[in-house]
Amino acid sequence: MNTPSGLHGLWLPLITPFHDGALDETSLRRLVAHYAAEPVDGFILGATTGEGMALDETETRLLVAVTRDALQAAGRDVPIYLGLSGAVTGKLAKTLEQSAAWGMDGYLVACPYYTRPSQEGLFQHFSALADATDRPILIYNIPYRTGVNMGNETMLRLAERSNIVGVKDCCADPAQTLDLIRHRPAGFTVLTGEDAHFYSALTSGADGAILASAHVHTSGFAGIRNKLRAGDQPDALADWQRLVDIPRLLFSEPSPGAIKHWLWRSGLIDSPEMRLPMVPVSAELAGRIERAIGS
Repeated sequence: MNTPSGLHGLWLPLITPFHDGALDETSLRRLVAHYAAEPVDGFILGATTGEGMALDETETRLLVAVTRDALQAAGRDVPIYLGLSGAVTGKLAKTLEQSAAWGMDGYLVACPYYTRPSQEGLFQHFSALADATDRPILIYNIPYRTGVNMGNETMLRLAERSNIVGVKDCCADPAQTLDLIRHRPAGFTVLTGEDAHFYSALTSGADGAILASAHVHTSGFAGIRNKLRAGDQPDALADWQRLVDIPRLLFSEPSPGAIKHWLWRSGLIDSPEMRLPMVPVSAELAGRIERAIGS
């Protein structure tokens, strides 16, 4: 099985900027132009960090179209994956079919939330989704959000499908992650989604990360992976020790509030606005972020 080109490295789960209740296209273009100049290997749109569940279909299509257009304007040809989630297989399969012409390169699909299906249910769910699209699918395994953990046996069965190409791994079990890395077939990508475990996941053999914290000090996070690939673990560890407080700060309240506040105070977006039930950061955290920006 051949992994799609570029499915490695540092991927950014881009925030979705809002202003006065609407998707802020001006800020989105500014954001994409900014990160197009950074060492980002791919973009995830409309996932958890992108508040995808708060977007309607029209907004999601616009999000993809504007991002694609802004990347082309910047001369960057990097993949765009769309984050999707749902608890009913048929509805999600229909979404895959309806979105086929939107212009993204693949999908990041979370395990079904709330329903807590069996392992066989997870296998059949993702098999049906793989049948519904010819684009690559990354599985998003994040049991502390969905209520169900996809075991490695199920993951490896799904890895036999030609368009199930990898996983965003947030299983929160280092032993499970290491076991998956050891036994995965050639071409099946493991990208960590645990910002606080970025360094340890890479040293365990992960191919990269989908890292919300990379909205901040993007080149620093990318440099850690590059140094590890070059065999320079001491320098990579030193860099990680300098950056390790960033994920702690950005996830000290529900994400992406802190990231949006940082980007707003840095002038990259016009508002830190979020959609309920997500709310802006507390005054205490806002002060900590502003001190970090000024340091």
